[in-house]
Amino acid sequence: MSTYFVVTTPGLEELAAQELLRLDLTPVVEPGGVIFKAEEDGLYRANLHLRTASRIIARVGQFFYATAFAELREKAGRLPWERFLRPGQPVSIRVTCHKSKLIHTDAVAERIAGAIYDRLGKESPMKKSLGDEAADPAQLVIVRVANDQVLVSMDSSGELLHRRGYRQAVAKAPLRETLAAGMLLASGWDAHSALLDPFCGSGTIPIEAAMLALGIPPGLHRRFAFMDWPGFDENAWLALLAEIHPLESVALPIYASDRDAGAIKMARENAARAGVENSIHFECQAVSSIMPPSGPGWVVTNPPYGMRVSEGKDLRNLYAQFGNVLRLRCPGWKVAVLSSDPILMGHIGLKLDTTFSTINGGVGVRLGRGQVA
Repeated sequence: MSTYFVVTTPGLEELAAQELLRLDLTPVVEPGGVIFKAEEDGLYRANLHLRTASRIIARVGQFFYATAFAELREKAGRLPWERFLRPGQPVSIRVTCHKSKLIHTDAVAERIAGAIYDRLGKESPMKKSLGDEAADPAQLVIVRVANDQVLVSMDSSGELLHRRGYRQAVAKAPLRETLAAGMLLASGWDAHSALLDPFCGSGTIPIEAAMLALGIPPGLHRRFAFMDWPGFDENAWLALLAEIHPLESVALPIYASDRDAGAIKMARENAARAGVENSIHFECQAVSSIMPPSGPGWVVTNPPYGMRVSEGKDLRNLYAQFGNVLRLRCPGWKVAVLSSDPILMGHIGLKLDTTFSTINGGVGVRLGRGQVA
């Protein structure tokens, strides 16, 4: 049994832990992520199914102490690199150093590369990590040196997990898929009732909602770094895929609208790539024109809040109008609204719980959750 760490956007840790529990994996929440222990099939399941995770990394051994470069190379050479790498396989080594005698990240990376050579008997070409794993298919090795303690981890995901593969067209301020999924899970949406996003942009929230309702795992159509590990069990992976039986349609339609015709076009194209276009009703219209179905439902949305899309514009009237429409046409509906501005959120005129906070595009945001009176 190995130890794995699920990396999340700050604020999404508890949601990732709940997802792990649903996969029968035991989570331990830490700042920035969640730890769990599992055999290889547990790692496969987590990468395939987690909707709020950014990446999953495997611990390569335990913490070890090092204050000199020779000591670092010697102790790192004892790690079981053969579990994750083939001799000569290219690697990208990402290093952070904090409050330690070893402070030069490039020098640490060179010693780690040397340790891999010592263990595997063949030099692994080192590629500089540019922060874009899609352009750098080398195996990512993550090294953290803090208080003279060294922890080495191996990325199991490859491309960041928010890259589902469907979103090739994006609007002005795209919402990451992991955050959209987090909004849906935090809203308490039951995946059976009607759902409305009146500021859908390129469609990330309704597409994630449709995938959730249909039972489509977010990692179904992508490749993972662990598939290149020497011990990868392809039969176990195929068995996991054989367990997946998505529904053909959602119980109630998912409604998505935006006043920008270009955004709606992009959203439809993205939904088609995700295979969920038949489960979403797209409409090009202003928020004042929305006509939700009767009965209970959820509004989950990310309206503009002035940081990128509408800088310099006064959005108070938009939020007030949004609130009026909700009270007039969505009585009893539950609401989850993402915004960076509590004053704008107040103009909706609903009592909203804003304790849930996270980050969107480097900006601190809160999810206002409540119910239309």
